[in-house]
Amino acid sequence: MNTNSITRAQAGALLFGAAAVIANPLCLSAQSTDALRVLAFPSENTAEPFFAKDMGFFAKARLDANVTPSSTDSATVAAVLGGSADIGYSSVGTIASAHAKGLPITVIAPASEYAVPETRGLAAVFVPANSTVRSAKDLNGKTFAVPGLGAIAYVGARDWMDKNGGDSSTVKFVEIPYPAETDLLNSGRFDAAFITEPFVGGAKKVGRLLDYGYTSIAKQFTIGTWFTTRQWATDHPDIVRNYAAVMRQTATWANKNHDQSGVIFAKYAKIDPQTLAGLTRSHYGERIDTQLMQPIIDSFARYIGFNAFPASELIFNGKS
Repeated sequence: MNTNSITRAQAGALLFGAAAVIANPLCLSAQSTDALRVLAFPSENTAEPFFAKDMGFFAKARLDANVTPSSTDSATVAAVLGGSADIGYSSVGTIASAHAKGLPITVIAPASEYAVPETRGLAAVFVPANSTVRSAKDLNGKTFAVPGLGAIAYVGARDWMDKNGGDSSTVKFVEIPYPAETDLLNSGRFDAAFITEPFVGGAKKVGRLLDYGYTSIAKQFTIGTWFTTRQWATDHPDIVRNYAAVMRQTATWANKNHDQSGVIFAKYAKIDPQTLAGLTRSHYGERIDTQLMQPIIDSFARYIGFNAFPASELIFNGKS
């Protein structure tokens, strides 16, 4: 098998294959005393609960974590606010947007992290194979495909253009969901596409890589975090503390054990572990760092349209 490429079916499995598995509760040690409902998008960025289960980290912390899938960040935020989940994963930008609207959510632990050079290939700007576009400026006035308007790929695309000589305000952004971006790259429907793993390898086969996309936001920043409502965190301080400790332990382990973590994730995603070998693997934050959260908050504020605020406002401070 060519480990430097990934088929559409394999890519779909990476994003969605785990759903059938995690739809069932993760029953841990019979001695676990604290049950909690965790909601996460089924991708490697949010795979820490699977690692924690297999490595016994949840059981040792006396946590009975039931993990279920979510389709989008906004759906996760809505579920946690509505009380159908206790803890969820979402991008920092989406959480910041919710906070700016006055919604009572708070960050309790870091999750995925962008860090150059290790994760530089997580996101990239592609143009059709025969495109004459050579720079961000060449895309002024043209059409740019992103997997979701208002999400991190949209913000990343605009940030990349404006910091590399282009003017994103002149561009028409169109929403093309995964994996259609890659399939339609040479269709003439758009002039460029912002594509993230696990689809970068496939895009390289059919189009031309123009540049890597997230680096314009910052060379290192927190992509996503684990969050809950301020009231739930206040009512369950021990669970919050234990969950944060397990995520820290899991992140430290996963960052040092890509081979073993790949086997675990492949088991839940029902894919060949070799498929992961050709991808840019996720990196996990080992501690909350407001300086790493601030760049994405500022970018979302600029392009989504809210007043920027200090990242410290998102961190749980023990008050409801």
